[in-house]
Amino acid sequence: MTHSYPDVQLLINGNWQKARSGKTIPVLDPATDEQIGTVAWAGKEDLDLALEAAAEAFKSWSRVSAYERCKIMRKAADLLRERADSIGWMMTREQGKPLAQAKMEVMGAADTIDWFAEEGRRAYGQVIPPRTPDVIQMTMKVPVGVVAAFTPWNFPINQVVRKLSAALTTGCTIIVKAPEETPASPAELIRCFVEAGVPAGVVNLVYGVPAEISEYLIPHPIVRKVTFTGSTPVGKQLAALAGQHMKRATMELGGHAPVIITGDADIKKAVSVMSASKFRNAGQVCVSPTRFLVEQNVADEFLDGFTTAAKAIRVGNGLDPETEMGPLANERRIPALEALIADATERGGRLTTGGNRIGNQGNFFEPTVLSDVPTSARIMNEEPFGPVAVINRFSELDEAIAEANRLPFGLAAYAFTGSDKTATRLGLEIESGMLTINHLGLALPEVPFGGIKDSGYGTEGGSEAIEAYLETRFVTRTA
Repeated sequence: MTHSYPDVQLLINGNWQKARSGKTIPVLDPATDEQIGTVAWAGKEDLDLALEAAAEAFKSWSRVSAYERCKIMRKAADLLRERADSIGWMMTREQGKPLAQAKMEVMGAADTIDWFAEEGRRAYGQVIPPRTPDVIQMTMKVPVGVVAAFTPWNFPINQVVRKLSAALTTGCTIIVKAPEETPASPAELIRCFVEAGVPAGVVNLVYGVPAEISEYLIPHPIVRKVTFTGSTPVGKQLAALAGQHMKRATMELGGHAPVIITGDADIKKAVSVMSASKFRNAGQVCVSPTRFLVEQNVADEFLDGFTTAAKAIRVGNGLDPETEMGPLANERRIPALEALIADATERGGRLTTGGNRIGNQGNFFEPTVLSDVPTSARIMNEEPFGPVAVINRFSELDEAIAEANRLPFGLAAYAFTGSDKTATRLGLEIESGMLTINHLGLALPEVPFGGIKDSGYGTEGGSEAIEAYLETRFVTRTA
């Protein structure tokens, strides 16, 4: 089957259309550097039309029963599964990840839609026992209103689908500002909802200059809820802007995930699971394991095993079925990683493999392992967002916990241990929104997904995810 990459348009009030200005942004293949298409560049006139459409559609969509909304969403999930091959191909062309991973992201998104569709049917209110028998007290869950969603390029569908599904299942309408670098796959996700029967104006899709769009949408009186996934510095700016206008906000921000590996852990399993996780999506993952803290008596074994695993990873074009790690999504990541690695080695860190760009075409970078890096190094304090792991040693568990909690980030953390006592202690003491021990257990639709501290607030998974899209209203009356 042959696939083609489209010129991506805006979706406003049910119509796929060019920007009113006619402006477009080129889309590049990160594996070849070639331009593969364009995406429409929305201006304020386009945003005003999207806002008007979302506000008008909210009047009716908010009154559609959760049962009916669920049926439409389930149909969209089925369409997404049917189109996984073509959408996965588009994602690989625009983002670079291996085709198998892209298809997996599409299929996982369909599962997320199904889960949220059902969860919306369980947005229960309460009947509160009164103090006198002639009084009725109850709460109702109602949709908050128009949502503005801002999503990044590293998981073009996964980052959109959580916000989109939570909004639709609760009766909200939404304006999605999707990433310009990876526009086609989120557009195809939204096309599935349109073709499944979501009414015009309920979902709107725009692209453009991120700062211009966020600074216009967030303060706008039509928007009642903001949800953002991205870096901590940008997230803080958007959260402050939302706060100035009393807008609800969910912020899923950056991390710097620690991995604690104790001397009684299954080291082979830890190497296998963590090396695959570290280099997935070329390390461009907000929950990517980065700071490995390994107990002294098994540190050399783990370092040797992890370095060997990194060297064995096949890097190449994501369309090649043999590829295990594709290119970085954009060229600016390469000098950023080179600077972090140079700083680490200058400060005494040891490079055990990698550290260099691969070739002169595309944004390919070697899977990289550093060891014995001091905490003063930039990479121990700044999220690398690339295929670089740092492996350090510890003698006492107190020391490892202190290092894991040292940074202001608190998104994800990992641990491998053979001790139930240690696992219990880590669960209580590690300051992270998510901790997975002895396996990878993050990012399923039914479990919470979100951080604490500078990694944001709110969750985009689990039963609590829809709460940020609902208002609780209290009604009391006498009989």
